[in-house]
This record gives sequence, C-alpha cells and structure tokens, in this order.
Amino acid sequence: MTHPNRIKPLAQDYNKIVESPDPRTIYAYTPGLAALPDGNLILTMELGGPGLPDSLPRAARFGKPYLGSAYLSDDQGASWQHVADYPINHGRPFMAGDSLYILGQDSDLAIIRSDDYGQTWTAPAHLTQGENWHQSACSVWHDKGCVYLVMEQVRPHGANPWPVSACAPVLMRGSVHDDLTQRDSWTFASSMTFEQGVNADRLDWFGVPFYPEAETAYYPAPNRGCAKIGWLETNVVKILDPAHYWYDPTGNTYHLFARAHTGGTGYCAVLKAVEQPDGSIVTLSETMPSGRRAVLLPMPGGQMRFHLIYDEPTRLYWLLSSQATDSMTRAELLADDRYNLPNNERHRLQLHFSKNCVDWCFAGIVAIGETPRCARHYASMIAVGEDLLIASRSGDMAAASAHNGNFISLHRVPDFRGLVY
Repeated sequence: MTHPNRIKPLAQDYNKIVESPDPRTIYAYTPGLAALPDGNLILTMELGGPGLPDSLPRAARFGKPYLGSAYLSDDQGASWQHVADYPINHGRPFMAGDSLYILGQDSDLAIIRSDDYGQTWTAPAHLTQGENWHQSACSVWHDKGCVYLVMEQVRPHGANPWPVSACAPVLMRGSVHDDLTQRDSWTFASSMTFEQGVNADRLDWFGVPFYPEAETAYYPAPNRGCAKIGWLETNVVKILDPAHYWYDPTGNTYHLFARAHTGGTGYCAVLKAVEQPDGSIVTLSETMPSGRRAVLLPMPGGQMRFHLIYDEPTRLYWLLSSQATDSMTRAELLADDRYNLPNNERHRLQLHFSKNCVDWCFAGIVAIGETPRCARHYASMIAVGEDLLIASRSGDMAAASAHNGNFISLHRVPDFRGLVY
C-alpha cells in the first residue's frame, strides 16, 4: 500500500519541445529559458554529437561540433516556433534594455542580439579572440542597470580531457544601455582556477576529493574516470538580507555558486566577486566569521549542474538540482545504464528553497526518469506568474546515455510559492 504522504513528483508530465532526429548520434543539450516583455517565452538549446550534419552552422568545443537553436512560445509554453540557428554552444538567453541576447561560446565567447524579441538576429560577434571558454545556461542577475552573468575561461590544461581544475569562473557585467555584442561594453572580473585558488593537498577531514588525484583522470573502474577536482557551471546571485554574514551594505558583492567536481556529492563551490571604486571587479574566496576561507559549501545536488534564481515575492532563493541516491556503490559494480561515476546520477530533478543560499529546504521532486538512463537534469527555470517553468535536458530509453539525452522537455510547477513551509 502506498503511504498517503509519500512524495509525488511536482511536474512529472512534460511538453517535449525539441527531439533528436537520431538519438544514438545526435544529442540535445543546454536548455535555457527567459521571459520576454511582450509575454512570449524563449528557449535556447543545442544539438551535438557525431551525427550532426556537416552542412549546418556549428560551434566547436574541444574539437566537437554543436548547433545552437532558439524557439519562441506565445502561449506560455504549450507550443513552440523555431526562430533561429546559430554557431554558439552553451547559449543563454537574457534581456538587457530593449534587446534580447544569446551569449555562449564557439571556443571564444560568442553573442547574438535581437531587437524584435527573437524574430530576427544579428550575426554572431566574438567577445574574445584565441581563447577557450565553457559554461551552461546558468543564472543571470539584473542589478544597477546592468546584467551580471558568469562564463568560464578554460586555461591551458595539457592532456586533461575534462579540465575542470583549469576552469576560471569570470563574472561579466554589461550595461543594459550598451550594445552587448561589443567587447568594450563588458567588464570582466579577475578570475582564478581551482588549482590556483585551493591547495587540494590540504583538503582533509570531510572526504574531498573522493578519489585519489591524477594528472589527467583517476579510473576507479574501466571507462569510469574522475578528473582532478575543480569547479564549473557557475551561477551568480546577490545576498540581499542585511542580517546575513555575507551581506555587503555597499551593494558591490556578488556570489558565485558553482558545481563542485569532487567525485563525491553534496558540495558546491563558492566564490565572491567584488566591484571596486574604479569599476573593476575582483574575484575572491569567501570567509566565515572565524576568518577561515569557504570554498566548498554543503548543497543538495551541488555535485552536478544546478540552477539558482531569486524570487522577490517570497524573498527566497530557489535551487533546481540533481538528487543523488546512490553515490557509495563501488564504481565497478554499477549497472550499465548508470553514467560514469557513482555520484553522476542524472534522472531525478529536485527543488529546494532557502533564505540564505546555505540552508536549503526540500520543496519536492520535480520529475524522475523511468530508469537512470532516462535523464532529467541540466535544467533551467524561470518564474512566470504563479508558476515555475523548467526546461530539462532529458532522455528516454532511446537515448544514447544519461549524459547524451535525446530531447528537451518543459515542466510546469503550478503555484510553486505554495510549497514554502
């Protein structure tokens, strides 16, 4: 008999927005969402994989091709119209003034602009030259007439195939009054990689890193490798509560919350970026009242890509992340449909809320895939009216793997503010 108070998914049903034409060779990645001033919604995503046709415009990352696409909905997500393709990977949509932008990377930072809310777009412009960047469609913060978001510069990393130890989160600030397709319109914060900012040899007493460190990757089982400890997929938020230990009364501090790639579960990484009197931005470690630096912070699902937003009506931060249920099974004993490491579970999407970005209250399970192969992960969310809209990187039994899913799904959590207790 099912217990009457057993947790039920908040949004198990979904609207399938984009589906791969060939699930085994073409994969669906990086959904991003934004609400537009005209009431429409925009969703961005990309296709990747070895089956991507050569004739399509594509971005490159680590030598692999990707095709970015944008879709508009004028009925709150019930139906979608394809409006653009572009050679940008990890695209993220956001409004700045009267213009709509999609920022991502084609190895270098790349951006396009629409002045008619997504109907037509400029050609891609590059904000950097000869560099290597990374991200996902993480949060955007609007403040003081500017947009703030994080991209990650990948520093030289030798033969490391997954260089998270060499990722440097960079807070970017752009005025809503400027043309953000121009490099001079942006201020880039100083940055540091995990290798630069943290002495991994001194991490002890709380099980991080989970596996031994190796220069390229440590393999606890064949084909299941763990890269060196690092951070990636960074969100930006601002602490608004004057009672918070990390509150800045000058309003010049922004906090960067990133996925912590440790081989284990339950931690995110945290940095702060502080605007200086001359307009520059300096990235620093946060500290506790003891003076001890805080780089790793407990967070449910912090081991995978998560999404953070601040909701003004509730004055709460909302966290969308992957729920870990089985991270302690020995890697060599995992089932074939479990992707990579034991901590890499990707088929349970969860929702939490917090008043301080440290203590998280469980709000519910959003959706659960049928098996560990059927991912519901790497999701983005926006509040629209009383509902929470969630775009998920998803898969079914046709998917190549939990990582390489075959569709983008839209989930709706009605009256999400009523989940607060």
